Amino acid sequence: MAELYRDYHRPLLSFVMKLVGGDRQWAEDVVQETMIRAWRSVDQLDSEAESLMPWLATVARRVVIDDRRRKAARPQEAGEGALETLHIADGMEDLLRTVVVTEALKALSPAHREVLNETILRDRSVNEAAEVLGIPVGTVKSRTYYALRALKVALEERGALA
Repeated sequence: MAELYRDYHRPLLSFVMKLVGGDRQWAEDVVQETMIRAWRSVDQLDSEAESLMPWLATVARRVVIDDRRRKAARPQEAGEGALETLHIADGMEDLLRTVVVTEALKALSPAHREVLNETILRDRSVNEAAEVLGIPVGTVKSRTYYALRALKVALEERGALA
């Protein structure tokens, strides 16, 4: 086995390097696996053959094929970089959004806040809001329109809208 390794290590490594696209570590692993298989099959090797390189090259090629299939059969491993950029929702953005919207609503007139509360927050129709607020439907419509415009301005002032 030592003689086999000494005679065929370099040419086999050169052959395998081409198979694995220059990946030296992978090539070394393939050569080691090939030598282990040769050692296990030593009784089947033809000691009188001119060269064992064809047998070794065939085994090495099969090892490379098996490695590629094994790598393709399982998902690609993710490095540490993906975890560093992973965004995890911690509720802070929702909290900040709530604070900004609450502050913007406080900047509106009480009539505008009241109409937005009924139509948007309580999800009432214009007719239902008019009945609850005791004002005409047209007034609810116009207050809602102007309240939304005022809310947009208040949110822009706070940097919440780009």
